[in-house]
Amino acid sequence: MKPLNRQTAQITTRRPIKVLQFGEGNFLRGFVDWIIDVLNEKTGFNGYVQVVQPRDRSRSIIEALQQQDGLYHVLLNGIQNGKATQEKRLITCIAGALNPYDNYEAYLKYGENPDLRFIFSNTTEAGIMYDAQDTSIDTIPGSFPGKLTALLYRRFRHFGGAADKGLSIIPTELIENNGDTLRHIVLQYAQTWNLFPEFSGWIKEHTIFCNTLVDRIVPGYPQDTIQEVQQELGYADKLVVTAEPYHLLVIEAPASVQQAFPADKAGLQVKFVSDLSPYRTRKVRILNGTHTALVPVAYLEGLRTVQEAVEDEQTGEFIKEVIFNEIIPTLDLPEGELQQFANDVLDRFRNPFIRHELISIALNAVTKYKVRVLPSVLAYKERKGRLPEKLLHALAALILFYKGEWNGIIIPLNDAPAVLSFFAEAWKKESAAEVVAAVLSNKDLWGTDLTLVEGLPELVTTHLQHLQLTENQEKVV
Repeated sequence: MKPLNRQTAQITTRRPIKVLQFGEGNFLRGFVDWIIDVLNEKTGFNGYVQVVQPRDRSRSIIEALQQQDGLYHVLLNGIQNGKATQEKRLITCIAGALNPYDNYEAYLKYGENPDLRFIFSNTTEAGIMYDAQDTSIDTIPGSFPGKLTALLYRRFRHFGGAADKGLSIIPTELIENNGDTLRHIVLQYAQTWNLFPEFSGWIKEHTIFCNTLVDRIVPGYPQDTIQEVQQELGYADKLVVTAEPYHLLVIEAPASVQQAFPADKAGLQVKFVSDLSPYRTRKVRILNGTHTALVPVAYLEGLRTVQEAVEDEQTGEFIKEVIFNEIIPTLDLPEGELQQFANDVLDRFRNPFIRHELISIALNAVTKYKVRVLPSVLAYKERKGRLPEKLLHALAALILFYKGEWNGIIIPLNDAPAVLSFFAEAWKKESAAEVVAAVLSNKDLWGTDLTLVEGLPELVTTHLQHLQLTENQEKVV
């Protein structure tokens, strides 16, 4: 089978690099790069993407992008209007891929590109953070905001602070006010590193940081069917990405950004708004919150994919109760609109074409519960005067999940070392109540002491004890 590259695929088009992208993972390649590729086809955008690896880690994807000249396929599989649909697209919009840890100067040179207009990023929910260990612009910063500050400073100096060389920054990390947060950290670095005061003014006046909301399920590489997929494609594509057809990108930005990035004119579900908060709350709590809540519950039941969880009689009913009885009552949008969105979410979860592994969703699951589920728990208690049983059952299951073992089977946990170390110590406690108290009182995990929420530790303990009893019964059987 022939390799995939621009020569074998006979791709000769060249475009200016208009986008710098921090992140090389499945989501950006199956969502943002797919959008830009469609944009190139259907509008006059005419721009390429330069990919930058945001952290010093495995270089496998960067190397594969280099070997394939930035080419790869996106396979869209799902249900639309009640019918199964499948679509494949060769993505040609990536010009190159760079690991800045290999050549910091080569990375900074991209700041001198006069055609550059946008910066996209997806560095996980923990990526937009200030790192006090980044003490100088002279050596490569460890954090993504630090690297971004260094690049913007190079651009500022190279173009003499020209107003028309400011960029539009469009982060897609799933944190609230992601653009505003990133902007604040960049300005913090500018002050800490004693950069020209004029640089901070240029950032404030001529660099646009957009808050965003993204929505598309991107399971990624089709490991189980890759041979059949590659046979159908006719290429040995190492970077195939599977995704659902549904997509939504909401960008809170001025009209100038919409004019420069006319995705709405390409028939794409890209919305430019003045306030994205209603979209964000609906999506984070119903779609992402349900994802996060179902993972430990379904995994401990022996299920391994989202589709299996939704179609399982017991877990499927649990998911519906979580959405309709405990999450929707905490939201302020019209009930009919929320129920329609919820039904669409369940249809997306049932997508038979995508094997969305629960364990992949479990990455940084504690942080995800804090961001996606805990607000529903607290809002439910405030509005109803009682605690939501199902969402706290999910929290108990999450605590048990982080024990790292169930019925003698090791659970492949994937989280920050400090989080895993904490749970390992917590599970040395003698009783379920002590474990729960240790976990819920950890302000580093939740941003607050959850043992102070009336009735919460007792209810979580009850659910954890029930789960442990179930495990013991299964071991006896």
